[in-house]
Amino acid sequence: MTAIAQPSSDAHSNLAQAAVRYKTVRSLTEQLAAPLSAEDQCVQSMPDASPTKWHLAHTTWFFETMILVPHLPGYKAFDETFFYLFNSYYEALGPRHPRPQRGLLTRPSLGQVMDYRHHVDAAMVNLLASASPAVTARIASLVELGWNHEQQHQELLLTDIKHAFSCNPLSPAYIARAEDYSLEAMPARWIEGPHHIVEVGHRAGDGFAFDNETPRHPVLLQPYRIADRLVTNGEYRAFIADGGYKRAEFWLSDGWATVQAQGWQAPGYWERDGDDGNWRVFTLHGLRHVDDAEPVAHVSFFEAAAYAAWAGKRLPTEFEWEATAGKGMSGRHLDPARPHPRSLVGGDGLRQATGEVWQWTRSSYDPYPGFKPLTGALGEYNGKFMVGQVILRGGSCVTPEGHTRPTYRNFFPPSARWQFSGIRLAEDL
Repeated sequence: MTAIAQPSSDAHSNLAQAAVRYKTVRSLTEQLAAPLSAEDQCVQSMPDASPTKWHLAHTTWFFETMILVPHLPGYKAFDETFFYLFNSYYEALGPRHPRPQRGLLTRPSLGQVMDYRHHVDAAMVNLLASASPAVTARIASLVELGWNHEQQHQELLLTDIKHAFSCNPLSPAYIARAEDYSLEAMPARWIEGPHHIVEVGHRAGDGFAFDNETPRHPVLLQPYRIADRLVTNGEYRAFIADGGYKRAEFWLSDGWATVQAQGWQAPGYWERDGDDGNWRVFTLHGLRHVDDAEPVAHVSFFEAAAYAAWAGKRLPTEFEWEATAGKGMSGRHLDPARPHPRSLVGGDGLRQATGEVWQWTRSSYDPYPGFKPLTGALGEYNGKFMVGQVILRGGSCVTPEGHTRPTYRNFFPPSARWQFSGIRLAEDL
């Protein structure tokens, strides 16, 4: 999950351009849902995940509730019960359907949810085409926030359906894999980071950012260096082979307790392939053998920290990551035809910074000095989650284009591993 917004300085004052962006983002959500049947889109495999149908509706609810109802005179809600069904956790907006029970919403049907999307889209296009200067000033940043919020749910749509499909004994594929290739893992290089006072956080005027990326402030970095690429499956497999999941000395106390309670022996979605000791991994393309050159994915913070300890390294702080990325970073973004991490093929600076896996840091999710939540309902999305969470940086193979930047702060509980989360090492100098 991530935080609600710090609008960009220009806030897309040209609503004609905003309308184009709005349509592009909304279209991608439906493209991502298209390979799924109505039955697929209703399932909820665990409380932390949501059905695809709910994502389609909730992102629509956001535009209706935050923009259309207060700012489009005469707007008629598609169905007033949807304000209850598709509210996520906004206490200021009233009661809501319990999150763990979203998979029980067989009604409304998928067809009704799509009608809901089209109803809201038509009203949004009308508003963006006809808004007065006064209304434009009020809604421009909200519209920008709305499509960034929807991009978050595009990522969740894919991670959530992956978890659901992994629970199916048929191991169904979300989409067929059009290519199958393997590359040799490239050696890691080490980047020496700045060791002085640096400025971190979003700089006003640099475009959109969520409010948890602000305010910009100075931090002192001690001498360090950071790996220019991610830890691979092959490297992580060596940790497993060396008894990594059986040796308490590498684990934080809560991590070791979680390993014992959950019976973890490998990253999420890995399983033994018969008696030969090889590993298979469940992907959005179905089951396949683990590719040693690809970045390891679906590891918790506890596993990332344990691997780093075993390797004689550590995880970077979020500020070390950001300061290094600011000197140059390379990576990819979501390719709907291949939503899976890929082996390193090149790049400069902080390679694989985006487009493969989110990278755990050693930083807890805390407010920056001087942070103040937004006023009203939108303020709920941020500050109240700043406890018990760990920061991840970068972006994954299911993060949409235009939704990554060096200052982006993603966050999850330390035991979470259904997201595409991986490892980048650092060390003190």
